[in-house]
Amino acid sequence: MVEVLNGSWQTNMKPVRGFSYICGYCASKAGPSFKYTCEFAGKSAVSTYGDIYLCPLCNKPTFISKKGEEQIPGPLHGNEVEFLPEDVAHLFNEARRCFAVNAFTSSVLSCRKLLMNVSVTKGAEAGKRFAFYVTFLEEKHFLPPNSKEWVDHIRKKGNEATHEIPSVNQVDAIELIEFTEMLLRFVYELPGKMEKYAVKST
Repeated sequence: MVEVLNGSWQTNMKPVRGFSYICGYCASKAGPSFKYTCEFAGKSAVSTYGDIYLCPLCNKPTFISKKGEEQIPGPLHGNEVEFLPEDVAHLFNEARRCFAVNAFTSSVLSCRKLLMNVSVTKGAEAGKRFAFYVTFLEEKHFLPPNSKEWVDHIRKKGNEATHEIPSVNQVDAIELIEFTEMLLRFVYELPGKMEKYAVKST
């Protein structure tokens, strides 16, 4: 059932001072100057249900409820990682965007698929089972020290998201995005920076 937001959106923009939020599109800290407000005129007073802000950097709209407990889209969890192959970068950002709209199960499934993509970019054969790719990453020393348990955690949560009825929660999604980011830095960003600095020094 679709949740209906009561009230009417005001066509005139209202000034904003001293307010900021993390934009769910460009991940910048946005300090908008104006907002659109959804209001409902009651018998004794006008109630505000929420506002739409336009990010000064990317110019895209964000809804934030009156009490601030809901932001759509929400902030992207995790950070940008440099030197990623295009398909890997796309999938990692997909996991982050899924998180921003509370699609935690989809976020976890993207992280799980990402491990397979990472393995293939490093030489693993395509079309194998997930366990094959975990073993590949471990045997080829692409996993950071003491991280095997984290990979098993991604496997477990991915299996739950695929085969079990209960949905993945926000905490699970946060954990997996953070580990995935760390893995991508270890596999791609650090070697990329080393190569970049080596070229500069020659």
